[in-house]
Amino acid sequence: MARKGEPKSQPKKALITGITGQDGSYLADFLLSKGYTVYGMVRRASTENFERIEHIRSKIQLVQADLLDQLSIIEIIEETQPEEIYNLASQSFVPTSWSQPTLTGEFTALGVTKMLEAIKLVNRKIRFYQASSSEMFGRVREVPQNENTAFYPRSPYGVAKVYGHFITVNYRESYDMFCVSGILFNHESPRRGLEFVTRKISDGAARIKLGLGKELRLGNLDASRDWGFAGDYVVAMWMMLQQDHPEDFVVATGEAHAVRDFCELAFDRVGLNWEEYVVSDEKYFRPAEVHQLLGDSSKARQKLGWKPKVTFESLVQMMVDADLKRLKRAAKK
Repeated sequence: MARKGEPKSQPKKALITGITGQDGSYLADFLLSKGYTVYGMVRRASTENFERIEHIRSKIQLVQADLLDQLSIIEIIEETQPEEIYNLASQSFVPTSWSQPTLTGEFTALGVTKMLEAIKLVNRKIRFYQASSSEMFGRVREVPQNENTAFYPRSPYGVAKVYGHFITVNYRESYDMFCVSGILFNHESPRRGLEFVTRKISDGAARIKLGLGKELRLGNLDASRDWGFAGDYVVAMWMMLQQDHPEDFVVATGEAHAVRDFCELAFDRVGLNWEEYVVSDEKYFRPAEVHQLLGDSSKARQKLGWKPKVTFESLVQMMVDADLKRLKRAAKK
């Protein structure tokens, strides 16, 4: 609190790209709780779905720019003058990266370069967070994976994320900029897109329970992932930008579960046996499968003091309950 006669300190300003997505919406919630002025970057003439940020639309300021348009990024950084930028925007659905590899590269790789270059030109004191991904590990070289594990991406998305990761490191080391990458393992929530397997399962279980579906077709049920709650993970993003020195961190629970485990818990939540409804369909298998991702977040736990709060079981239950509620509400309309 400012002493009498002293000017009040201005709230910190943050710019979030990808604010309409799962992570962007949770991060905006968190930064608002910290007293930030929050700007969200959205594309011009965008068909973006604002559903995830509808509850905070009056509390945030949306600004128009495009990751593919260098000048528009420079203009909004000059206009908003943020202390922190969180680059969460990308083409983030792995299967789509196979059908649209060039677009994925432009947004998920080159878009990072354009953002970093804009910061370099406008104000190198801005702190920058890049959303890296466990998909960069791909065909894993060791289990669990940490900050020093070699990357071996197995999708155009993973390859693009590796580019984004290393270009962030390059700007940090070349221009003395505060740039960090959070290597986040899979993180889910009721705000996850319906195209992602976890949400496909929670929605499918809820639909079958309510008589709105009869079966759920999935890909590889043996694929194993380290799943956490998105609301926990955005706190780690913020913590990384509050440090004295910029460093990269793995953010993960340290627990691996197979897709079939997720199915079992989801269907248990609605009192059904998952094996009676779930079908493994080769149509949904990846061209190059990533079999096991398991993160070692000991560095984040020691240096940031971060740890996940929501358990795997609680996460699945939270998602199923939210989908049941949503579908029941839709049925009443």
